[in-house]
Amino acid sequence: MSPLDISLADLIARLDEELPDASELARISEARLRAQTLSDLGDQLIDHYVSKAKQNGASWTQIGDAIGVSKQAAQQRHAPSAFERFTNLNRHSIVLAQEAARTHKHDSIGTEHLLLGLLGEPRGVAYEVLVAKAGSEQRVRDAIEEVLPPAGEKALRGHIAFRPESKEAIEQARRASADLGHGRVGTEHSLLGLIQVAQSPAAQVLHTLGFTPDELRERVRTEAAGRGAAGEE
Repeated sequence: MSPLDISLADLIARLDEELPDASELARISEARLRAQTLSDLGDQLIDHYVSKAKQNGASWTQIGDAIGVSKQAAQQRHAPSAFERFTNLNRHSIVLAQEAARTHKHDSIGTEHLLLGLLGEPRGVAYEVLVAKAGSEQRVRDAIEEVLPPAGEKALRGHIAFRPESKEAIEQARRASADLGHGRVGTEHSLLGLIQVAQSPAAQVLHTLGFTPDELRERVRTEAAGRGAAGEE
């Protein structure tokens, strides 16, 4: 087995480079946030291969043995979730949304965090659509900053819950994918889901950038057709 192409030295060097003037205490807080993100990505990595194993006929007992836990624990941790049909890029955007909420010390994940997550995944269709419309990534970020709530007093540890409007946006993303006849839920479908939650902060940002639901749907249809059957990863 080849080693991961990442090391503790790499993580330290990157944090120090990005926060050159931060105190050691500030770096501890940032290191904890990044450790949580790495943990979330690790869970998604396992989920990915659990899903493939189930598709190939593996039992929960066999999967539990491979993970090193009981059958019941494997089912509880890795049973199909709300994000089962999400592309890897879109799942990563959800992790980034949680990281954005934690970084801003917010106690729940709003649609504005979901939009930040999509903007944080430059390989996704949503990123391409957003930047093409706005003219620059920074303009999108500035628009999101306008609707972000004030920072809280303390960053939460562990899981951060979705707000009701975010859950609705995720459900709308699944519906958008089904309506377009697509097999997976990509970042572009999440973008469509966000604009459908009309009174949400993310929808407000998208309208500010000049999007309408019908126009966005057509842009997504065009981009998806351009990518062909492969779509997003």
